[in-house]
Amino acid sequence: MRRVAWGITGGGQYLAESVRAMREVAARHRVCTFVSKAGEEVLRMYGLLDGLHEISRGSYLEEIFLERESGSSFPMTGRFMLGRFDMLLIAPATSNTVAKIACGIADTIVTNAAALAEKADVPVLVLPTDVREVVTRAPYAVNRGLCEACEICPPQTACPGGAISGDEIRSIDLMRCKGCGTCLPLCRTGAIYAERMNVRRRSIDMRNIELLRERGYMILESPEEIPAAVEGVMINNNIEVQRTE
Repeated sequence: MRRVAWGITGGGQYLAESVRAMREVAARHRVCTFVSKAGEEVLRMYGLLDGLHEISRGSYLEEIFLERESGSSFPMTGRFMLGRFDMLLIAPATSNTVAKIACGIADTIVTNAAALAEKADVPVLVLPTDVREVVTRAPYAVNRGLCEACEICPPQTACPGGAISGDEIRSIDLMRCKGCGTCLPLCRTGAIYAERMNVRRRSIDMRNIELLRERGYMILESPEEIPAAVEGVMINNNIEVQRTE
């Protein structure tokens, strides 16, 4: 078993697909997960936060480190300098995260991990959310034109996070939404939905991605590439299992 560090940032694009890919990686390797504050929020909105425990199961080098619990200096990212990880994968990496790494800024748990991995010559793989134009799903919302503000609102009553509120028109508090979808079949008017969005690339985001590529970062183009890319890095770098006690 090799040791993979996985960084998650606050992008919904490629998020569910990255989680699925990392389940496959975790079947063969130890995965330690680093989650930014924004990453934690978005994981919760899409109902994926609890599923991380199926990937990083809690033993040494298989923990989950949330930025909000990790202090201002992110001491656990120091493991890169100690040779505890064989690679760092950031998936998904928002345009904000890519820009910070490109400029050498390390003020989140994930960008700090990237900086220390680069200093320690640990391979870094990045799946940018803006690497190509795609259609992605937004978090759950209420269509104001369809909501009839029923006196008894089954979605509001059943919501496990207490995220649905409002008297005249209901709304969903995304900071409380767990992304479970319990509300969807309960709304008789079909007012609760998840909108599809077209994501376009900005030229500045593409330039930042190229800057990372020039610095030796491996840029992935889709979540489906993750398992093979992880195995390829292990083989190409002749990474052997090392004692970490």
